[in-house]
This record gives sequence, structure tokens and C-alpha cells, in this order.
Amino acid sequence: MLTVYGIKSCDSCRRARRYLEDRNIEYRFHDLREDGLDIQMLERWSARVEWERLLNRKSLTWRKIPEDNRIDMTKDRAFAAMLDQPTLVKRPVLEHPSFFAVGFSEKRFTDYLEKTA
Repeated sequence: MLTVYGIKSCDSCRRARRYLEDRNIEYRFHDLREDGLDIQMLERWSARVEWERLLNRKSLTWRKIPEDNRIDMTKDRAFAAMLDQPTLVKRPVLEHPSFFAVGFSEKRFTDYLEKTA
């Protein structure tokens, strides 16, 4: 089953969910704020993509982190920050046994979903 990880109020997550619903694609939505985020999820995701791709460096939350703490970010520090502030996760994260995606792209979603059809 396809799982979409994100935040309900996130515009990219809403676009991704609308895209899936318009195509009658079954998925489960996991709200990172309400349903939680744990280290096992981050480790599982980082086994499929570089951990840097999971970190939302464009978010307001990222900009609120003091620059000294943003410089030379390590995986462990990034994961600790994401666990503390789930809005630091680039969204949405789509997880399926046959594909994995970070961020919304209609073309990429279409390409992935055609592979599973």
C-alpha cells in the first residue's frame, strides 16, 4: 500500500493527495504532526534516498534555526531536528514497496505509478 507522509496544512501534501484522489489511487495518509515521526521512519527513508533530500532547507522552521547550527549539518543532527520539528521533513514523502519519492512532482508521480500498474 502507498503511504503519504506529510502535514495536513501543507500545500504540497494537499496537491499530492488531490493528484492521487483524482486518479482513484488508494493510499494512506500519515500526518507527521498528529501521527508522529520516529527515528525508524527516518532511517528507513534514508536507506532509500540521501538523508539530505529529507531535510526541508526552504522551510520557515529551517530559517529559524541559528545559522551556526545549520552549518555543517550532519545526519544525526538533522534527524534530531526533524524529530523535534517534523516540519523540517521535506514533504510529502511517498513510500511504496516499489518506489519512494520526496516532494511533489506530477511527472515523477505519474512515472512511478505507471511502474506499479
